[in-house]
Amino acid sequence: MKEHAVAAPEPRFAEVCPFRIRRDRGEFLLLRRAPEEPVYPGLCELREETGAVPAGFWVVPAVSAFYDASADAIRSVALFAAQLEEEAGVRLSSEHDAFLWLTAADARRKLVWPGQRTCLDVVEQYILGGEEAGRLLALPL
Repeated sequence: MKEHAVAAPEPRFAEVCPFRIRRDRGEFLLLRRAPEEPVYPGLCELREETGAVPAGFWVVPAVSAFYDASADAIRSVALFAAQLEEEAGVRLSSEHDAFLWLTAADARRKLVWPGQRTCLDVVEQYILGGEEAGRLLALPL
């Protein structure tokens, strides 16, 4: 059995879970995305790929991982959440061709990767649910 390298987390991989509160419930913005060089992991990517400036930003206490066949390595991806204003416009970059605002249940059904679902679940429980951990995970903008 061949051993595979476990790569240390790389700052060029970040994932953000944008959400808004509409009619007293959370809605989640789903995008097709590619890795970018983050400044504040995920914040630069969110701005470049959607034109959105978040009202709040959180670190999500979970890490998504995937196998990178081109490097024969396991990559770790930092997870973040970004709250957008209810009426925030979304301007897609050339890397994307569509977006949807969905409820948590509908977004969960469309998401493909376990790490994305984990991020959504953490945002829903700790941040939208008002738990103390949500306050502790907030990052200054």
